[in-house]
Amino acid sequence: MKITFLTYGTDGDTRPLLALAREVRARGHEAHVLADVAGAPHAQALGIPFTALAGDMRAAFLPGGAFGRLLEDGASMTRLTRACAALARDNTGPWMEAARAVARGSDALVYSGLAGFVGLAVADALRVPVAGAAMWPMTPTRAFAPPFLPVHRWPGWANLLAHRAFEHMAWSMFGPELNRARRHVFGAPPRRRPWRGVPMLYGCSPTLLARPADWPANAELTGAWHLPAREDWRPQQALLDFLAAGPAPVYIGFGSMAGVDQATLVDAVTAVAAERRVLFHPGWSGIDPARLPEGVFALGDTPHDWLFPRTALAVHHGGAGTSHAAARAGVPSVVVPFAGDQFFWARRTGERGIAVTCPAMRLDGDRLAHAVAAASAPALRDNARRVGQAMAREDGVREAVDRLLGGAARRLAG
Repeated sequence: MKITFLTYGTDGDTRPLLALAREVRARGHEAHVLADVAGAPHAQALGIPFTALAGDMRAAFLPGGAFGRLLEDGASMTRLTRACAALARDNTGPWMEAARAVARGSDALVYSGLAGFVGLAVADALRVPVAGAAMWPMTPTRAFAPPFLPVHRWPGWANLLAHRAFEHMAWSMFGPELNRARRHVFGAPPRRRPWRGVPMLYGCSPTLLARPADWPANAELTGAWHLPAREDWRPQQALLDFLAAGPAPVYIGFGSMAGVDQATLVDAVTAVAAERRVLFHPGWSGIDPARLPEGVFALGDTPHDWLFPRTALAVHHGGAGTSHAAARAGVPSVVVPFAGDQFFWARRTGERGIAVTCPAMRLDGDRLAHAVAAASAPALRDNARRVGQAMAREDGVREAVDRLLGGAARRLAG
């Protein structure tokens, strides 16, 4: 069997699909991933066939880029969605051409991220079975509002209405350019409405998110999809020496979030470092480690599954992957949400009693130091340990690939 994986977004969108592709190949099947160019080194290291899609997500998130400017200004959901739609519109045609070339002859196409509608269009035209994949829940429900809305509690009917409105808004933004590309690439007539009833796999932990009772049978929570450390990966000796030299440190890193003011972030790290040992991962922030206070250890890319259990707590942006990694490690979090689904995961981990929230727009040294102290409370540490133990029993990658290959096998047999 051959499974094509199509996504577009940050590393947080690409790495989970690489984890699924790796498992598909480990079972003796073919897998090919199409994603942003930043995912190419990870795919190459894993031996996974990879096609880089048009665009440069990292450039968009850097200061001055389309998303970087929004994050600096405090992006509203509407402005961020429009920026995402503009990026996708600019690249819909090239993405569709690339996906058509790779997906032809596939037994299934799995789509996620900003390339979702492109994946649906390609699968439809090629008559390839299709499934959606996401690291946050998108299927309409009365249980909670769409993850991209920074709201706390609405009545069930309002949650469901908001999901439908979000679907309509997304189609109004993506649909016209998608139809133009479908006509150009496949000679297909225009669609008047988005696809409905597509099977969905969610790389979310049922320990953190209970499955809504009103979801259809084809929407499944499998557990998180994470890449384990490569077998040839070894930590720097300097990092091992730092960890051994004192109490477990605080991890601070915001992944692909590059919009925060660098001076503000350095001041916040400095405030925490005045009281605690700190590991800092610059990510896409562009911060020169030389600006950090003495004693702060600047990390390169280090697998969270290896690192987080060796920390006292993790300060992060609340992306789905990092939120799950910290929870699985059994350590508390300080979540500093910037945009998108990060507010959703900040609420979920807060409700589970394993995280404290410190919104990015109010970030400064005093607030972050106070949040770190609050997240260090014994109650949060105990809750985090129990949640980590429960999540250790989950194997989201295996569950998701079981469903993908099982569904493809049933369709072939039929």
